[in-house]
Amino acid sequence: MSDYFRPLVQSGPAWPRGALPLAGGPLWFTHAELLRRDGGSQVVPTADIPEPMRTYLSAPRLPVAGMAMERPRIMGILNATPDSFSDGGLFHDPSNALAHGQAMIAAGADIIDVGGESTRPGAETVPDEEEAARVAPVIAALRAQGPTPISIDTRKASVARAAVQAGANLINDVAGFTYDAGLAPFAAEQALPVCVMHAQGDPATMQENPSYDNVLLDVYDFLHERVQTLMALGIPRGRIVVDPGIGFGKTADHNLALLNGLSLFHGLGCPILLGASRKRFIGTIGNAPEPRERMPGSVAVALAGIAQGVQIVRVHDVAETASALALWQAVQRGRMAD
Repeated sequence: MSDYFRPLVQSGPAWPRGALPLAGGPLWFTHAELLRRDGGSQVVPTADIPEPMRTYLSAPRLPVAGMAMERPRIMGILNATPDSFSDGGLFHDPSNALAHGQAMIAAGADIIDVGGESTRPGAETVPDEEEAARVAPVIAALRAQGPTPISIDTRKASVARAAVQAGANLINDVAGFTYDAGLAPFAAEQALPVCVMHAQGDPATMQENPSYDNVLLDVYDFLHERVQTLMALGIPRGRIVVDPGIGFGKTADHNLALLNGLSLFHGLGCPILLGASRKRFIGTIGNAPEPRERMPGSVAVALAGIAQGVQIVRVHDVAETASALALWQAVQRGRMAD
C-alpha cells in the first residue's frame, strides 16, 4: 500500500457538514492525514479519501463474541500463570483465578481474557499440555458462573481447542496467528472471532533490539496482511479484531508513535484492541517502577486510545478503568447518562 489515511478524530454532539462517523461510533472526522512511505504527509478532507477506505474507516463494526462495538469495551486480564510480570502469579491457583475473574466482571469487565503462558519480555515457551491445564479449569469455572464472553490468550491450537471446549468464545493470539499453523483453521472451523496482534520476534527475544523503517506503517502493513490471510482461511473481516501489540518488540518511542497514530488502524475495517496496561514505558514515563503502581498511567493511556476510537481496552485495573471511562463519556455527552 502506498497511501495510508489516518482519521483526525473529533468528538462532541455537533457534527460539521461532511463529517463521517468513525467506525460507526460516536466519534467523527472531517479530515485525515495522508501518509506515504517516502515521508510525505498532508491533511485531506473526507471527500478525498478513496473507496473502499472511506467505508473501512466509517462503517459500523459487527458485534464480537456477542459484544456490540458501538461503545468501548473493557477486557479484564486474568493471568493463570506463576510468572506474570504484572501480578507475580497471584492467580495461578484456579480458585484465586475464578474469584478474580468474578470480581472483574462485577467491576465492569465486558470480557475476560484468560492466559496460561507469560508473554513478558524474556519469557520461555510453556508446553502445550501444561498451558491447557492452567487455563481450561479457570475458563470452565467462569463459564459456569454466567454468559460473560471469555477469550483465550494463546498461540497454540491445542490450547485453544481445550479452552473452547471449556467455554471460551474468542481466540487472542499475540503471535498474530503465525506461531501455530493449525490455530487459524481451527478458529475458522469453529466460527470463532479472533484477535490478531503484531509482535516483532517472540517473547524470549523481542526486546533485544527492535527496529522498524516506520513503526506505524510497518505494523499497519503486517496487520493488513494478517487480516487478508485470515479471511482467505475462512474467517470473515467481521470476526477479526486487530491489536498493534504495544510493548511486543517495541521501544518506548515505538509505543508512543503507535499510540499517537492509533486511528490509522481503523482503515483495516476491524475493531481495534489496545493492550498497554502496566507496560514498562508507562512506568518509565509515569515514574512508577513497579507494575502494580502503574494503574493511573494505564488508565490515562486507555482513555487516550478510546479518544481515537479504540473499541476494546485490555486492562488489569478494571474498576478504575470503568470509572474513568464513565466520566470520560459523560464529559463527551455533556450530560448524565439517560
